[in-house]
Amino acid sequence: MTTSRIEDYAIIGDLHTAALVGTDGSIDWLCLPRFDSPACFANLVGTADNGFWRLAPADAERSTRRRYRPDTLVLETEWESQSGRVRVTDFMPVRDDAADLVRVVEGLSGTVRMKSELALRFDYGHVVPWVTHTERGIRAVAGPDAVLISTPAPLHGKDMRTVSEFTVDEGERIPFVMTWYASHTRPPAPVDALEALERTDSFWDTWSRASKARGPYRDAIQRSLITLKALTYVPTGGIVAAATTSLPEQLGGPRNWDYRYCWLRDATLALQSLLTAGYTMEAKAWRDWLLRAVAGDPSQLQIMYDLDGRRRLPEEPLDWLAGYADSQPVRVGNAAADQLQLDVWGEVLDGLALTRATLKNGDDASWNLQRALVEHVRKIWREPDNGLWEMRGPRRHFTHSKLMVWVAADRMVRAVERFGLDGPVEDWKRLRTEVREDILANGYNADKNSFVQSYGSTELDAALLQIPRVGFLPGDDPRVLGTIDAIQRELTQDGFILRYRPQAADDGLPGGEGVFLACSFWLVDALVGAGRRKEGAELFERLLTLRNDVGLLSEEWDTAHARQLGNTPQAFSHFALVRSGFLLLADESVHSDQPISIPAHGRNDR
Repeated sequence: MTTSRIEDYAIIGDLHTAALVGTDGSIDWLCLPRFDSPACFANLVGTADNGFWRLAPADAERSTRRRYRPDTLVLETEWESQSGRVRVTDFMPVRDDAADLVRVVEGLSGTVRMKSELALRFDYGHVVPWVTHTERGIRAVAGPDAVLISTPAPLHGKDMRTVSEFTVDEGERIPFVMTWYASHTRPPAPVDALEALERTDSFWDTWSRASKARGPYRDAIQRSLITLKALTYVPTGGIVAAATTSLPEQLGGPRNWDYRYCWLRDATLALQSLLTAGYTMEAKAWRDWLLRAVAGDPSQLQIMYDLDGRRRLPEEPLDWLAGYADSQPVRVGNAAADQLQLDVWGEVLDGLALTRATLKNGDDASWNLQRALVEHVRKIWREPDNGLWEMRGPRRHFTHSKLMVWVAADRMVRAVERFGLDGPVEDWKRLRTEVREDILANGYNADKNSFVQSYGSTELDAALLQIPRVGFLPGDDPRVLGTIDAIQRELTQDGFILRYRPQAADDGLPGGEGVFLACSFWLVDALVGAGRRKEGAELFERLLTLRNDVGLLSEEWDTAHARQLGNTPQAFSHFALVRSGFLLLADESVHSDQPISIPAHGRNDR
């Protein structure tokens, strides 16, 4: 089992899949040929016997420095030994026909003795492939999967692993190329590692130049945008929640989930982040994925889908894997796909409304689907559900769920009023009013001076910070201010925000979890909306210090041990960082000649 911390990992990817590279030079997680395919390396959630690829100086334990090349997903790791210095450059070329993982060793000074140790394991470490030598290196086959390793360095087998020991001199570059292909097909053409490096570097640099990010937070925002792009499955436009499965929300606990799928509630945050930064092509692709995924009977809407829109995501444990830090079970699939979560209807309609308003596309093919969605939610909105946080305990009337039903009705009304689209607008206005009155009567606790997690409860929920963001109430409304104060008072650890308190909320699972990073960014937004910009900026800058050395965030933060928790890199955290960063820049620019534009949500109808 890996002893690396979650924040020790950096991501590389090819817009189909991704790998995680540790500070010790080991790649411990790689799913091929796409994000949710069986892992080729599973050391991150298993043991060394479950697959890894370490490439480092023979006498070094940890790197001395690493970084991404500016505005790219090309990772450089430098090492210093007694005999010299060396750099390892890791990347995955943006894919044409094949999936390639490239590692280039470059001598910077002196002569350094290097060692490569590769344990190829398929099906999450369960299957050892049959390995044979080729003219360029080795070929490994296991069932449907085949991998070629090409390198000028010597390779030999040892203890069910492939080992290479060699030296690199100053100015010398030695490449290693791993290529996956379906075992029943012909091997793809070999990759020129150095030409692929130049092409990959150029791709990411060109992509980053299109960004509108600027100002003091530009680098943090752009790194988050690059990370979101890396989590995009370009054939369909879907964006996975994270590149990994089963990294724990509590070390040694059972809160370990498979996040390599596309959540509908990510839609609005993704679209807002991409559109604000100027990435309209990616926003359109995500919108198109969304429309394909939710097409059909509105009553069958799911909270998440596979990369291609597939609905069946059966959850099963992988018993042969020990789990990261002995956190079990290790899961593939996600049973939460079958839950009722009312908020997703609002998330979908909010995302589509945002795209229509920003791209000025009033006459699009999504309108009939939107009408069907809002009509269905009009029939079921009074039912209890599992809520935003996918609680596995009893269903209840979550305030945030009802809030997003209000959003669904509000966005439909505004689409008719702004774009002249056809629909029973008076029915939707009545729905909006009914839901609003229901929330204010049952979701707000006057004695607590705060909105609450669910009707009849006194528990708090960080999702309540979304109330001003979606336009239900203005940011300086006394009820919003009271909610902010209550959350800061009762849901914080070291100034960061918990989603809720698991034991008090009866969420159906034992144990606790860390602070949820996106929720702390939501507090930043709420503070700015409440006119407390300085406080919001201070929190934002504290949150930036929780990123790892190359600017990445996982899902949660362990305040007691000062370490990241949960799947990584986490799209939800990076969506929220981009939103807060642009919001702070926009607020700072209110009196400037060129204010930053943030795509607007509906305003309240009080």
